[in-house]
Amino acid sequence: MADRSFHIAMYPWFALGHITPYVHMANKLAERGHKISFFLPPKTQHKVEAFNLHPHLITFIPISVPHVEGLPLGAETTNDVPFPLHPLIMTAMDLTKPDIEAYLRELKPHFVFYDFTCWLPTLTRRLGIKSVVYCIVSSGTIGYLLSPARKTLEKGMIGSDLLEPPEGFPSSSIKLRAHEAQALAAVTTMDFGSGLSFVERQLMSLSDCDIIGFKTCREIEGPYGEYIGSQFGKPVIFAGPVVPNLPKIALEKQWEKLLSKFQPKTMIFCAFGSECVLKKDQFQELVLGLELTGLPFLVALKPPMGAKTIESALPEGFQERLKGRGILHGGWVPQQLILRHRSVGYFVTHCGSGSLAEGMVSDCQLVLLPHVGDQIINARLMARDLKIGVEVEKGDEDGVFTKYDVCKAVKTVMDHDNELGNEVRTNHAKWKEFLLKPGLENSYMDDFVKQLHALV
Repeated sequence: MADRSFHIAMYPWFALGHITPYVHMANKLAERGHKISFFLPPKTQHKVEAFNLHPHLITFIPISVPHVEGLPLGAETTNDVPFPLHPLIMTAMDLTKPDIEAYLRELKPHFVFYDFTCWLPTLTRRLGIKSVVYCIVSSGTIGYLLSPARKTLEKGMIGSDLLEPPEGFPSSSIKLRAHEAQALAAVTTMDFGSGLSFVERQLMSLSDCDIIGFKTCREIEGPYGEYIGSQFGKPVIFAGPVVPNLPKIALEKQWEKLLSKFQPKTMIFCAFGSECVLKKDQFQELVLGLELTGLPFLVALKPPMGAKTIESALPEGFQERLKGRGILHGGWVPQQLILRHRSVGYFVTHCGSGSLAEGMVSDCQLVLLPHVGDQIINARLMARDLKIGVEVEKGDEDGVFTKYDVCKAVKTVMDHDNELGNEVRTNHAKWKEFLLKPGLENSYMDDFVKQLHALV
């Protein structure tokens, strides 16, 4: 195998925040001549086609999503339904098992990359295919929440359990507030489709696979990755930063015209991914906080709870006061291209792993406002371990932030007389330079492929 290419099948969790990084990884592997068969829901294909830089090697294979009672007709991904219905998307994915098996028998790939479909290793083993859990969730998050050392399946999990790291966890500045620990314990132990809890599903995926891969560097998350390898008794490989290639499209004229009105590096870009929906009062505090900074801004968010449009949820008089300075958009935006625009200098992010990867290699200063799940631990890694962003302060008990908290975090990364702001800007520049260092990504990807070769 060492002198020829692989055939790799990919089947990520049906969430755009997982599918998109898998496409980026497919591009990196295709650059090296490897063939990719990428299973995804039919209507999602057009959303990621622009990111396929090697269509002669990367083939999207549409997988029909079976209807599950309780799912809206036509729902395919987590972007189509609110969070409480995500387990039904998982159940639908589980029901695709016969179709996936038929394709794998026909395609005969060497590897299958997956994350949440915990039944895949049993299937691939029967077919003589190697299984790779390719994690786009940080190894810090997985190690902290899902370590077998917590004995969650035997003892259960409550919020107070997560106030301390599991036994043997690497020294770290990850600390959870009471409300965060409670929310994470609830999510970790919730039913997540087909009668399996989220933690059961993840432990099966990580225990039954042949190898665990992480979309990160040893320099950033090495100790956490090694901890997971020792906990699950699996080889762990790092793919490196997998810096996304820019899509094969330019920024649309409407965006170029809007953004170009502002001075270089003065604009705040605020985006929270494809799924985050804020409560109306928190949405209003957020936009009022951006107003307080005095800077121009672009807010690209879904309408908050109970609102049909983003405009209808705005505080009274907001649009009149901000005419020409505040741009509001309730739909999808080309985030990578906006982050690279000369006018944009600050990025207020929900700390999804894909958004952080794009933010770290941009010149935008990072303001961290996590909401759920792995975003919380990602924010601690960025703000406390790496010190490359400033997290918006929230109430310890209720997790609520105010307009003043938002403004303070932005002002901190702006202020050249602020000690923390200077430290964060210096560290961000250092890590950006490291991640874009010529040869770094190639070195990681070559090693990643070499370790895959050793498996077959």
